[in-house]
Amino acid sequence: MSRSSDFISGIISGALVGAAFALLYAPDTGKNTRDRLSYRLSNYYDELNDLIEQLREEKEILVSEAKEKGDKVVLDAKEKAEGLIKEAEDLLESIETAKKKA
Repeated sequence: MSRSSDFISGIISGALVGAAFALLYAPDTGKNTRDRLSYRLSNYYDELNDLIEQLREEKEILVSEAKEKGDKVVLDAKEKAEGLIKEAEDLLESIETAKKKA
């Protein structure tokens, strides 16, 4: 367990030292850095919202296409069922006719 805790301590120490050097050698002031970060985050936020809106529109298009295809399948099935019913009725009529002749 000591190797694991030593490793974690090393990672934390390295992160703290790295953060300290980053703050000491930062090329810009904190306010400018925060402003740039805020601007970038705002742009990313806007891009993300645009992407979400595009996905919603595409979803609506896909749903409407799926509904159209589903309606077509149902219509085709109804037509085939009606054809089969007609064939069955014709077959029954021919059987009845054959019975009467026999």
